[in-house]
Amino acid sequence: MARADYYQPGTLEDRIVRKLRSVDYRDWRDRVAAIGGCAQPIHMFGAWQLHSPSGVVLEHHGGDILVPCGNRRQSVCPACSDRYAADAYHLMHAGLAGGAKGIPETVTEKPRTFTTVTAPSFGKVHSARQSSRGKTIPCSCGAWHHPDDPRIGTPVDPGTYDYVGAILWQANAGELWHRFITNLKRELMKAARLPVRAFTDHARLSYAKVAEYQRRGLVHFHGVMRVDGPDGPTDPTPHWVTAELLESAIHAAARSVHLEVVRPDGTPLVLRWGDQIDCRSIRPSNAHEVEEDGEISEARLAGYVAKYATKGTGKSEAADRRILSQLHLDHLKVSDHHRRMIQTAWDLGGRDEYESLNLRKWAHMLGFRGHFLSKSKYYSTTFKAIREERRAFRTLEVLDRLGYAPDAVTVVNDWAYTGSGYSTDAERELALAIAEGHKEQRRRRYEQEVAA
Repeated sequence: MARADYYQPGTLEDRIVRKLRSVDYRDWRDRVAAIGGCAQPIHMFGAWQLHSPSGVVLEHHGGDILVPCGNRRQSVCPACSDRYAADAYHLMHAGLAGGAKGIPETVTEKPRTFTTVTAPSFGKVHSARQSSRGKTIPCSCGAWHHPDDPRIGTPVDPGTYDYVGAILWQANAGELWHRFITNLKRELMKAARLPVRAFTDHARLSYAKVAEYQRRGLVHFHGVMRVDGPDGPTDPTPHWVTAELLESAIHAAARSVHLEVVRPDGTPLVLRWGDQIDCRSIRPSNAHEVEEDGEISEARLAGYVAKYATKGTGKSEAADRRILSQLHLDHLKVSDHHRRMIQTAWDLGGRDEYESLNLRKWAHMLGFRGHFLSKSKYYSTTFKAIREERRAFRTLEVLDRLGYAPDAVTVVNDWAYTGSGYSTDAERELALAIAEGHKEQRRRRYEQEVAA
């Protein structure tokens, strides 16, 4: 369909019907289905060839192809987001359960905990809380809020809310985490009465963390913490490190960490974690067991992390793409609270003293500059390894279909970028429907496997 079709009269439903009836629809659908229904595919032009050891071209295939965009945000591309979530699940689960991706099963016997550290308060916000008995607790504004009330997470008094402090905390949250990890190693060595500098001679701290936005627009971090021997997951953990010691050290390290920055008026601001620090024991997955208080299973935890990793700003209602100008910011369709956060990040980003924070680049993320999912070197495998494994599997499928042995050919690719996205809203809606269909098929297959 030509790009000019976007301007044809009629509703979106009319344009979808015209696309369904077009003579090229089947070919178009096959191409979109091959990339899982990606919402904004990359258009490439070129060819790939199979060469024999002597350099003779055995196969040549070329033309226009579509490539998945790879965006991890569910709000941008549901199809690529699902793929990212699946990769995140395997990455997390490998470090939790072992037995795959080069991680031994013995990691289940090591001290492990699921830790959550939160942002401090920068002013009272509307909330919907419940007591331990399940009774609704009134908000500080005096009202009872429904969980879906859009006011939840917004300031009770916007005029006194510390937006500057919130953005500076958010921009430095990654450094706070780094200092927390350093403090945690110190606390472990202090408990063992060993010199801190000798930590790598006795143990190795392996972890994976994911950032999740709260409704007030600030992130908190969920981390899977594991203590290995000096050589990583294959090395036994020192006998003096227990789950109880690890949890105690986490609380001590989180309470002691701080970072001092300067406000625009020159006054100091000390950044810390919030009062809520949670640690939960991790136990091996077993479908026949019920989780006890304070515990979480490996499979459930890996699923949590996969879900968090694709949220992006999620509940924060912030933008999915970078802010390009003040005019761009003025036309964003966001809540007043999150507009104030974005505006504050944009304004601070224009000041020389905050140049290193690059806040204008990250204003759409409410000042948060870190990765949503990161890990230490020896926690488990990497996204790169998982994707290369999938790419190699697909290449072997193609070679097998063509009748060539993998060690008898060389694959040569030559592609050039020509564009991205779809020509019309109708095409994008159809692609989203294809992605949803694929997701439903996977769900049914999973249910059948579980039932069997």
